[in-house]
This record gives sequence, structure tokens and C-alpha cells, in this order.
Amino acid sequence: MTAQVDCNHQWAESAVQDMEVEEDYVDTLKDSAEDFLCRLVRNLEIRPSYKITPDYVNTLMRPTESYLCGLEHNIYGIRFVDFCIRSMDAGAERILYAPRLGTLPVPLSDEHRAALGNDAQRFIRYQFGPEFLDIRTVGTGLEFTNGKYAVQHIRMIERHYFRGHLLTSYDFSMPFVMPNSRNTWEMVYSKPELSQEWKDAIVSAPWEVTSDSFYFVNDQLIMHNKAQYNYSH
Repeated sequence: MTAQVDCNHQWAESAVQDMEVEEDYVDTLKDSAEDFLCRLVRNLEIRPSYKITPDYVNTLMRPTESYLCGLEHNIYGIRFVDFCIRSMDAGAERILYAPRLGTLPVPLSDEHRAALGNDAQRFIRYQFGPEFLDIRTVGTGLEFTNGKYAVQHIRMIERHYFRGHLLTSYDFSMPFVMPNSRNTWEMVYSKPELSQEWKDAIVSAPWEVTSDSFYFVNDQLIMHNKAQYNYSH
């Protein structure tokens, strides 16, 4: 009888411990869900009165004068950590741009960085050279990390402009991103065919080719990055 009582007592203690672990797990899930909902509500509250949609940015024919969302809209904690740009033309495959191999973006001047303020972290300058304009197909590998929330359907729309004209527009999507993960997003760009007159104009106008990159999750804008390009010698 004593052995059975001890066994029952041990079983009861074990059951209580299991219940406490389960309660802790449930509390953790609850806290995580509540935290996410709070961030989501805050994101909705700080949204402008009009909604920036994929359909809207696809109508833009020139670069935006300002950023269409704040840095705080990135409630998923997405952070770009590395990228690679390569030529995919047959017989001319090669890496064109890769920070890990020493090809770095053009640094901003102190004055430019001060003028941008916090937005300097979402602005970049690329020095490519005139030969880049002759490449027809470009591949990019964009590496990024994600926060503790899963991302359903992330979409990037990237539009390139020159002197008030839309040069080209790209639209890429990824169906799912796991939480707390490092990911590589492979994209293939088919570049527009430009006349020699257009190429000469672009080469003679450093930094006048610009782009806006808009990132949406479930059609809600969470990030907006800008870039300038120099194709001169």
C-alpha cells in the first residue's frame, strides 16, 4: 500500500509539473500572439489615411518624392544582410556585384547621410559602368533574415526611372517565410532593350537612374527602399 501511495504521489507531482510546463508554453504563445497583435495594430494606426497598394505603386511613372511608409512599418523584422548580382547571359555568366567579394556600394557623403537621417539605412548607390547596359539578363540573390513571426506572401515591386521616364518594372513574390530564419530570394531580371541614344544619355548622367523598391506582405506595404545608379566610366 505504501509503495502504491508513493507511486501515486510521484505521478501527481509529475502531472503537476507537466501542467506547469504546458501553462508556461501556452503563456509564451499567448504573449507572442499578443505582442504581434499589438505591433500589427500599431502598424495599422500609423498607416496613412490612404492605402498604398501594389496596384497603386504599379501606376507610378516617376520616383516618389518621399518614402511611402515609415521604418516602423516593418513589423516582421525583415533585415537584408547580403546580396549578389550576376550576369546570366549565355557565355557571359559572371558575378557583377557581391559585397562579400569586396564589391561595395558607393558610400554616401557626410552631408548626404545627414540629410537622409534615419532613411540612410534604406538608400543605396550602385556603380556599375557602361558595360552593364549591354547585359540582357541579370540574376540577383538577396539574403535576408526574418523575426519571430512567419510571413505569408511577401511581394517586391521594383520600378526604375530615368529623367521622369519609367525604364522598367519588376514584380517578384515569395509565398512563405519561416520565423527566425535566414533566406535567399533568387530573382531574374530581363532588362529592357535600350537604343544607343538612350544608353549614351544614361552613361552621361551619373546617378540620374533611380529605383523605388516596395515590399508588401499580404498587400500591406511594410518597406520602401530607394537606389541610385551610375553607369559612367
